[in-house]
Amino acid sequence: MAGDRETLLRILKELSYEEGEFTLVSGKKSSFYIDAKETTLNPEGMFLVGKLMYAMAREVPGIDAVGGVSIGGDPLVSSVVLASYTNKDNLMGFLIRKEPKGHGTNQWIEGGKNLRKGMNVVILEDVVTTGGSSLKAIEGVEKGGYVVKAVIALLDRLDGGKEAIESKGYIFKSIFDLKDVQKG
Repeated sequence: MAGDRETLLRILKELSYEEGEFTLVSGKKSSFYIDAKETTLNPEGMFLVGKLMYAMAREVPGIDAVGGVSIGGDPLVSSVVLASYTNKDNLMGFLIRKEPKGHGTNQWIEGGKNLRKGMNVVILEDVVTTGGSSLKAIEGVEKGGYVVKAVIALLDRLDGGKEAIESKGYIFKSIFDLKDVQKG
């Protein structure tokens, strides 16, 4: 897995890391931006993210499903569910809408027919900064009747997100943190 991690880091640095002046979702200003979707929508990047996040999810005891907030979470969930299948496993996936779609079944969570209330789940994130988006996703998923055990991120920006998530009693893991991306 070390080789996979190194390859994924190279892809992340090449495709997703950019320097300049940016405003983040949290409202904070930053001299760099990490658009993880450039990595997670790249064939090799998606494959490696799925493989590594699947292994990390399986380290959390009793997990039945993984979910993520659309749009950043869509390729993460898809790649992890596919990695599960290739490992002859049955880890289910779901997507969390930012708001109910306003028509049809008016759901917050898509893929619910593959789930059952009380399932233990992991939330997948591309980039975690302050943890606010993760905590909002956790709240919605728990209101839906599922038990969130952990958040797994592709990248931790080291801006308090890990601490905010862990302070609420959840496990937090990331494949990389900001120091990994900014090295060499």
